[in-house]
Amino acid sequence: MIPRKAKITDKTLAQAEVICQSLKEEEDGVRRDVLAHAGSRWALGILHALGVYGTMRHAEIKRQLVGITQRMLTKTLRALERDGLLLRREHDEKPLRVEYELTSLGEDLLLRMSPIWTWVVEHVEDFREARDKFDNQEQRAGVHRSW
Repeated sequence: MIPRKAKITDKTLAQAEVICQSLKEEEDGVRRDVLAHAGSRWALGILHALGVYGTMRHAEIKRQLVGITQRMLTKTLRALERDGLLLRREHDEKPLRVEYELTSLGEDLLLRMSPIWTWVVEHVEDFREARDKFDNQEQRAGVHRSW
């Protein structure tokens, strides 16, 4: 187990609690929605691609996200645009040219999520070991769960 830095952690948790308690009931739904889709695998990939490469077209973003479907890309782009995390620009050209770029809000989210993503990447082996240990205990106990 990794030891906690109680003073820092307690202060951070206290600040988060104050923020959460200050939310009105109708704001809670917005918070949940934004966390659900902005923290998704595809949304973070889109934000990262736009953060690294700058303004991009739909097809360029799709090339950066191996495995994403056209439908999922469009759906995720629309959700990020709706929340103000990216900007969609239509250029009055034939054929129509559409480009996406991060807003300052999107950049802020990307800056805050990057350390978490880095932490996940650094601890992949720890997660594998924990999962293997858990799965082996479940098997020995004869527990069969479908995730």
